[in-house]
Amino acid sequence: MARLELDDLTKVFTDDDGGEVVAVEEVSIDIADGEFLVLVGPSGCGKSTTLRMIAGLETVSDGRIRLGDRVIDDKKPQDRDIAMVFQSYALYPHMTVRGNMSFGLEESTEMPDDEIRTLVDDTAGMLGIAELLERTPTELSGGQRQRVALGRAIVREPEVFLMDEPLSNLDAKLRSEMRTELQRLQEDLDTTTVYVTHDQTEAMTMGDRIAILNDGRLQQVATPLEAYHQPANRFVAGFIGEPSMNFFDVEVQGDQLVHAPAGDTGTGEFSYPISADTRESLQATSRATLGIRPEDIEIVGAAESGRDFETTVDVVEPMGDENNLYLGFSADSERTFVATVGGMRRVGEGQPAVARVPESAIHLFDADTGEALQNRTLRDAAATEPEL
Repeated sequence: MARLELDDLTKVFTDDDGGEVVAVEEVSIDIADGEFLVLVGPSGCGKSTTLRMIAGLETVSDGRIRLGDRVIDDKKPQDRDIAMVFQSYALYPHMTVRGNMSFGLEESTEMPDDEIRTLVDDTAGMLGIAELLERTPTELSGGQRQRVALGRAIVREPEVFLMDEPLSNLDAKLRSEMRTELQRLQEDLDTTTVYVTHDQTEAMTMGDRIAILNDGRLQQVATPLEAYHQPANRFVAGFIGEPSMNFFDVEVQGDQLVHAPAGDTGTGEFSYPISADTRESLQATSRATLGIRPEDIEIVGAAESGRDFETTVDVVEPMGDENNLYLGFSADSERTFVATVGGMRRVGEGQPAVARVPESAIHLFDADTGEALQNRTLRDAAATEPEL
């Protein structure tokens, strides 16, 4: 096991017209020994390209990759002591499970056959596939194939595991089961792991830290809770969380944030009073973006302050344990925002509702750069939950 460092990692492709396309730009991440890091972002953000550069499947245009005290970006894939698990499993269809798991060791090491057999048997037992060792991939389910692909990587005992959306081909129930299994495996093996996904649930539940990318640029590296409650910018705030954070463009007018949306034929305009501390965080900014997560909006019986707003329920989205309410400032408002309430709460479409937006839960972003000016603190978030 070893520490993995990405230092200003950059990848530039040449398109058909001879122009340059920057897929990854100056990405720097220090991944600790034994850490489970998740690279997450929308399609085309550069996460898989970054993973392939670490694996040696893509050349590095600029920057360095270090594993422990070795620079490895100039090494061949087989010389990097890294194992990769692919989205497509990449199993040899004509080989048995045992053959697939032992093939890499037989071809690239001097390990005796009896030791390879013992290692494969032990790994298969750990993964719960010992009874499948003599079957071929065509005789296996998707989940079983994924375990074989994991086993093939594990038997190599690499310093780093790389996983490129390994659960994306599985159904929802099996994905959930495999998430738990992968977490258990990583804890047992204590091997540095870099995991790529576009799935927020995987990122939030599996990673020690998550690295969020967009358009080839690193937006933030943080623990899941830090990224959720203390996003570095508006992109991270909007990408992490489902439903997404609500955003309102506002003008700063003294101790009020004024939202006056252009072209809204409904009464979408509102003023939001802010404290002196919040006003100070805005500094000399005249325009900002106010953000509030759906679960932080409270639906109350009556308006009691300037932070309570009379709205109309446009759509109710039942989710079982909770309901997502799409609210408008009037029945004919063209713009809605989302509030999340308990699943047992009865709310009907067209019903009036008073939405309370607590100042302790708001986020503020620079209107031009998108950089965070104020976030709720983790202390504030923790204060809303009872301690175990």
